[in-house]
Order: sequence, then structure tokens, then C-alpha cells
Amino acid sequence: MNRLRTAILISGRGSNMDALIEAARRPDYPAEIALVLSNRPDAPGLAKAKTAGVAAAAVDHKIYAGREEFERSLQLVLEAYRIDFICLAGFMRLFTPWFIEQWRGRMLNIHPALLPSYRGLHTHERALADGVKIHGCTVHFVVPEMDEGPIVAQAAVPVLDGDTPETLAARVLAQEHAIYPLALRLVASGVARIEGNRVLGALAASDARLLAPEGPA
Repeated sequence: MNRLRTAILISGRGSNMDALIEAARRPDYPAEIALVLSNRPDAPGLAKAKTAGVAAAAVDHKIYAGREEFERSLQLVLEAYRIDFICLAGFMRLFTPWFIEQWRGRMLNIHPALLPSYRGLHTHERALADGVKIHGCTVHFVVPEMDEGPIVAQAAVPVLDGDTPETLAARVLAQEHAIYPLALRLVASGVARIEGNRVLGALAASDARLLAPEGPA
């Protein structure tokens, strides 16, 4: 099986990175985590990746005059590792259209809300302030518009009366760890494919009961 050489881009601790690396240990998983790359040389996730036996590298965005200069250096690293696909996992930089065009149809992001609701930051606080009863997370392809792009997978969680942003975030994060590896599996295996602004073979929020984390390989 030819496995899709995948890079995970992080800016911090990379909890979703952990879930993707663990899933990719399974011999039948169609993607290989070939690189963890960060814009912060001190990102805790880099050390975690090395401990897990995954190549890790950093391109410090602070030393570049502009976003595209930084992205061109990122691109060189990705090409050096022969990367086929990107998963963003807490990567706290917005990309220019130039970079997104290089990876059109080959880059996923995970967002802590049920898109198209609550694009941007502070999703849990905003959901609680609005009194919604269902919240969740979304894996989608990256397009130039922020938090848009064809949706691959969603999972929903109930919003409880006593929830705080922290308790709600923890419940959503557990679902993130389940659906991100599943979304990458669907895309890397060819089960999920883009048609217009939709993904055929995508996973709906109503399927959340199927999302128990996979056991060890």
C-alpha cells in the first residue's frame, strides 16, 4: 500500500497531532506521518513528535519580513521531506492564497465548532453566550477564506447547563481526536473526495456514535 506522506503543522502542544500519529501506527492506515513542522521552534509538540519517532522541524515566522517569505521557506521544507498532504493541528498562522494554491485539495484543518457556525476564535465562549444546545467540531479542506472549504467530517456534543468554556472545550476536544484521524483516513484512502464545495463520502455529525477512538495497532 502506498501511504500518503503527510505533514502535521502545529504551533503549540499538538494534541490532535498525537491522535494522528497514533492512528497512523496501524498497518492498514493509508497515511504516513512523515513530518511535524512548526512556526515556533519552542513548540512543545516538536519534542513529543521526536519522542514518537517522527521527524520534526521548525521555520520561525518571526525572522521573515512577510507571510509569503515565511511560507516559501515552509514550502522548501515540505518539498525536502516529499510531503503529499498537510494536516493543520493548532497551527496559528493564516496562509496567503499563494500557499493555499500549492496545496489545494491536499490540506485539512480542524475547527472547534460545527461550521459554518462560529468561524474564527473563542468558539466555545460564543456558543455558550448564544445558548446553543449542540456544539462540536469540523474537519474541512483549507481554502483562502478562513474556516470555510468543503467539510469532510463533523461530530456533535451536547451543551450542558453547567458548562464552562473549559468543560465544553474538553468534550469537543475528545471528539476532535476521534474525527481527525478518521477524516484523514477517508481522504487518504480515496473514500472521501471533493465535488464542488461538497465532499462525497464525508462523515456527518449524526454519525458521532461511530467515533470511538481506535485501539492500538
